[in-house]
Amino acid sequence: MSSRWFKNGLVYLLIIVAVGALFFNVLSPSESLTTVPLNEVAQEAKKGNIKEIVDSGGELTVTLASGEEVRSRKDRTSDITEVLRNLGVTEDQLSNISLEFREPSEFGNWIGILTSLLPAILFGGLLFFMMRQAQSGNNQALSFGKSRARLSSGDTPTVTFADVAGVEEAKEELREVVEFLKEPEKFIALGARIPKGVLMVGPPGCGKTLMARAVAGEANVPFFSISGSEFVEMFVGVGASRVRDLFGQAKRNSPCIVFVDELDAVGRHRGAGLGGSHDEREQTLNQILVEMDGFDTDTNVIVIAATNRPDILDPALLRPGRFDRRVVLDRPDMRGRRAILDIHVRGKPLAEGVDLDVVAKQTPGFSGADIENLVNEAAILAARRSKKAVDMEEMQEAIERVIAGPERKSRLISDEERNIIAHHEAGHVLVMKMLPNCDPVHKVSIVSRGMALGYTMPLPEDDRYLMARSKFEDELAGLLGGRAAEELIFNDVTTGAANDLERATGLARKMVTEYGMSERLGPLTFGRKEELVFLGREIGEQRNYSEEVAQAIDEEIRRLISEAHEKARSILTQHKDTLIRLAKKLIEVESLEGEELEAVLSGVPA
Repeated sequence: MSSRWFKNGLVYLLIIVAVGALFFNVLSPSESLTTVPLNEVAQEAKKGNIKEIVDSGGELTVTLASGEEVRSRKDRTSDITEVLRNLGVTEDQLSNISLEFREPSEFGNWIGILTSLLPAILFGGLLFFMMRQAQSGNNQALSFGKSRARLSSGDTPTVTFADVAGVEEAKEELREVVEFLKEPEKFIALGARIPKGVLMVGPPGCGKTLMARAVAGEANVPFFSISGSEFVEMFVGVGASRVRDLFGQAKRNSPCIVFVDELDAVGRHRGAGLGGSHDEREQTLNQILVEMDGFDTDTNVIVIAATNRPDILDPALLRPGRFDRRVVLDRPDMRGRRAILDIHVRGKPLAEGVDLDVVAKQTPGFSGADIENLVNEAAILAARRSKKAVDMEEMQEAIERVIAGPERKSRLISDEERNIIAHHEAGHVLVMKMLPNCDPVHKVSIVSRGMALGYTMPLPEDDRYLMARSKFEDELAGLLGGRAAEELIFNDVTTGAANDLERATGLARKMVTEYGMSERLGPLTFGRKEELVFLGREIGEQRNYSEEVAQAIDEEIRRLISEAHEKARSILTQHKDTLIRLAKKLIEVESLEGEELEAVLSGVPA
């Protein structure tokens, strides 16, 4: 980079000097004088019209009596007095002329030489510059089909397995890859074949790219990284050319790792593109398939790819011999979240009251990226409040900001609406408190956050992987508790329950059509989702059932919602005093959590 700038700088400097010399030559006063022959100078001397003659080594500057200056030339070795005498100028006429001789300046000579060579210098500089530009453009054209992968030598790894937490099983899988790259003889001696391709699968933010960087840091081998979208261009054949160049570099640098991020950008099902089999993306995919299956057995090149859409990948990519090992990086459990918190709080001063176990428990469903964002938000809040360390207060606030958005205390809400919001949220809390299968309520607030006017935060006691029908039924009642409270207290309903109704209806439909939790319809699933593979989105549901079954599904969904609503209304009617007491307390303090919330629910004075 510096060499290129140095060469271009020389060209620019040469052009500037040439242009400067040109201006010096054009604008120099001496260059603007009229040149006359010596015999005319002699004629003017005879007439007494010459005031002064300056001889600068053959260059004569003649000043006339009128003040005008002209130029003339003579032989450098001859004397100007003798020259004028030979041309008929008398001694009396010479005595009226001031004659002066000056030694010619070396600088002036060089300027004269540069001035005379100026056209050649200017033309040569411009020609050289144009050739360089043409050569650069030619190189760009030739490198259009070259791979754009970034090469990391691995000598100074910045990320290792110690920087990755919450995915211990995935680390074990990839540790085998690292060990093979370091000691291939140990595997070859037993006849073992290391997988040629490893596909990392998981939701966004779960650390797939971070894990790939950790593999490179641990293996200490050349590491080529590229995104799937960098293969594809608008020109047909460029992607395939880049794939060939990438794998050619990898073979020359083996043992090494090739990491392809967002593989689904180029690895979707063939035949689904708009251009048919001649689509540029499909040609690129075909070249990847050929290169991966064409590795020599003694070429220690391992391809690692990451995607969060494995369902749309071409089956040829997933067969043995290509991506024949799949590593799942899922959202971490509570222990994993605790380990991730330990990594992200490094370098951040924490106050004594910060309990990371509690933070890990309060963040179910958070990915590694969510936890990193949470810790960063807490640090920003502490800095905004001019604190020297991050306190538990900032951690709690950061969790709520990540889940629901920042507080909107500037939103003006009337007293009547605050009363409705308080009873709505109190209805959620009370129903969830009384039903055994609902998660315990951690916090309730009527402070507006994001698009929500108020919110209720349940806190699961443990991570769950299986959901029972009884839990779903209690959750439906909890979702409808806000609307039931509005009906009970105000004998009216508002739009505040719109999101609750949407979530409840969606959950009831899944119970009937996906989970087989309807006694009337039995353990069956209904409907088959259609997906446009090229776009990767669901475009609708194909009904594989009759109109009678569709009517039964609607009736079952309505039954589940109605029963949940009646359950919530019954609980609130039975504990109406507690509902009113909790709503009044919310209007007073705006937010309740922990022991203070339990005290209000149990009727004990706070």
